[in-house]
Amino acid sequence: MMAMFRDEKDSGQVTMGAVHRLATRADANGLYEVRRRSILELAPPIMSVAEAHAWAARLTRAGMERKLRELEVWVAECDGITAGWGAIRGDYLEGLYTAPEFAGRGVGAGLLEMFERLMRERGIRAVRAEASSNAREFYLRRGYRTSAPQTPNGAWPIARELASCSSNEARGGSSG
Repeated sequence: MMAMFRDEKDSGQVTMGAVHRLATRADANGLYEVRRRSILELAPPIMSVAEAHAWAARLTRAGMERKLRELEVWVAECDGITAGWGAIRGDYLEGLYTAPEFAGRGVGAGLLEMFERLMRERGIRAVRAEASSNAREFYLRRGYRTSAPQTPNGAWPIARELASCSSNEARGGSSG
């Protein structure tokens, strides 16, 4: 699928029917809930229900507010409803979550594509992240590779080289 973007200077970007915008402090509770529900409803059966509950409990509402202060957090909205969110810091994808009711509709893929484009435009050559067991295949299908053994907390270190391209190519233009 081809993604469509508004002017990159605009705070809202459109991809596959979702509008992407920078998160605000007012989003904290909603993003916390999307993450919690995403983990509890989508992670099993890849991981046990107990593991999903333990993972979901690792982030408190105060921790979500801290993420909003410390990371570049983007929200994907569909018809004004938070469909997902993700966060980056430098070359690191800090998190990517889709509300269960929007799973499989391209929301996560659209956010990931937007993050990769932003990183390329900033001169970053590779994206690093840690994938959960339930999200690992999502990343592998998109060109990510496992970069180290699974961590003790169950995460898979992954990375993807970003193809360098001119600003014109990044916006869908041709180079020749």
